Amino acid sequence: MEETRKEQPAIRVFSTPSCPYCVNLKQYLDEKGFKYEDIDVAEDEKAREEMISKSKQMGVPVAEINGEIVVGFDKAKIDQLLGIKE
Repeated sequence: MEETRKEQPAIRVFSTPSCPYCVNLKQYLDEKGFKYEDIDVAEDEKAREEMISKSKQMGVPVAEINGEIVVGFDKAKIDQLLGIKE
C-alpha cells in the first residue's frame, strides 16, 4: 500500500558502492517510493568533503533529508523524518 505524501522530501544519500548498509538504505527508500540523489563519495572528492563537513565523520551511509543529517541506516530516525508510520 502506497503512503500518501503531500510533497517529495529532498533526500541525498552519500554512499560507496562497496557499502552494504548503503545498499540497504537505498533499497528501503526505493521500497517506500522515495526518490533520492545517490552520491558516490568514493569517486567524488568534493562530495566526500561536504559529507564529512555535514556529518562530522567519515563513515557511510549518510542521508540528508530536508537538511537533516542521518548517519548510518538509522531506520527509526529516517522513518520519523519521512513521516513513515509502520
